[in-house]
Amino acid sequence: MITSAEYDLYWSQLENSDFVLLSIYIIVSIIPFINSIREKTSIALAMVLSLLLVMFVRFTFSMLELDFNEIHFLSLYPFLADEPLQIHRFFTSAWLHADWLHVLSNILVIGLVGVPLEQRLGSKRWMLVYILGFLGGNLAWVASHPDSINPAIGASGAAFGLLGAYMACWPNDEIEFPLLFLIRAWPVWIIVFVRLGLEIYQIYVIQEGTSGDTNIAHMAHIGGFFMTFLFARIIAKGGPSPLNSESTQNKAVNIVEAKRIVAKRNLGILDEDPWDNEGKPLEGNAKRILENLKEQGDELETRQAWLEELAENTICPICNGEVKLFEKDENYSLICSLNKEHLFWP
Repeated sequence: MITSAEYDLYWSQLENSDFVLLSIYIIVSIIPFINSIREKTSIALAMVLSLLLVMFVRFTFSMLELDFNEIHFLSLYPFLADEPLQIHRFFTSAWLHADWLHVLSNILVIGLVGVPLEQRLGSKRWMLVYILGFLGGNLAWVASHPDSINPAIGASGAAFGLLGAYMACWPNDEIEFPLLFLIRAWPVWIIVFVRLGLEIYQIYVIQEGTSGDTNIAHMAHIGGFFMTFLFARIIAKGGPSPLNSESTQNKAVNIVEAKRIVAKRNLGILDEDPWDNEGKPLEGNAKRILENLKEQGDELETRQAWLEELAENTICPICNGEVKLFEKDENYSLICSLNKEHLFWP
């Protein structure tokens, strides 16, 4: 059996300059997620940006002729799958793509399917589904090609995993998606029928010998789909959107409801206020508005209304500047018009 030693795949082979280049890959891949968590934005779009940034770095390194073979050290070699020191490849391979067409075809699915699915599931459950997708795809590829010495890369298993989860939970949702030479809102079950059907057909013609050689890991696509299809309903329970795979409700209504639930979960705490903390407690009309805000601000609309009124009746406790209303994802806060470091509450 071939070993990693025969392929010079040990990290000890790398020089200090290689670790610098590897660090750049790691940094650009995680920055979108840090920003997403901090700004409470879509984790699906953060994934799209992460994949694009990694591809851009690969392209830049190749243009500059920087000698770091990321495929060699980060892709998944099936013959190495049972070596404990190579386990990272099941994860890192999902961030590498062969070319721009490869990465764009995957982020098309991740963006168009992943964003509405995230609104259904919530960001944490979505990320779990995504990870199960690429792990299921990699496991299926290793199981079907255990002795292969060809590296496997790409997020295709994860992309099909998103389809699998959507199919298991909300197959009647309609998604804007390019299919059958048309870009329109298709029910999820039709998208799955066409995309999964094509993958099964490709596997069949390859097995029958009626198709030429291909470097597409069709079995990984199938594995990613069925891994999430099996576990998606368990993961989705308790999420922001009711679990009802037979639902024929209008998609837009469900998405709006899911957004509102997420927005309410992200409401800031009103127990303490920055004016009192700075030793400048509000008085008169501003104090009355603040008290009403604290008493009635547990609903999105009432909080917005009282914050709007408070913004008109108070000033920044740090610099005495104008206070403005700030909105993000249906959540409202007060900020200092001169410097948001002075005031960003709640």
